[in-house]
Amino acid sequence: MRELLERRGFTVVAEAEGAEAGLAAVAAVAPDAVVLDIELPDGNGVDVCRALTGANSALVVLLVSAAAHEDQLASDCGAVAFVSKARLASADVVGLLGHADVGPTDRAIG
Repeated sequence: MRELLERRGFTVVAEAEGAEAGLAAVAAVAPDAVVLDIELPDGNGVDVCRALTGANSALVVLLVSAAAHEDQLASDCGAVAFVSKARLASADVVGLLGHADVGPTDRAIG
């Protein structure tokens, strides 16, 4: 994920392996955007998304998952979009994260 974001011009300011670590990382570094997996080892990415967007409605969250058909979950939790991991490399990540004026050179957590 880091490589994909950096190739698209984003600065990755943190990475986290789970729900609690992700919430702590966002609190510590205040990123402009978060790329968030739905399946986390210690929680549900949709719940994390709700917590993040509830605390900061300006935060841009992109949900990803190995499952291909989770589109509805993005709107349910305040994420800007959902992209399956199979399509992530070809997705317009800049355009998706560009929602709300986030774009290359902005700070992201992947």
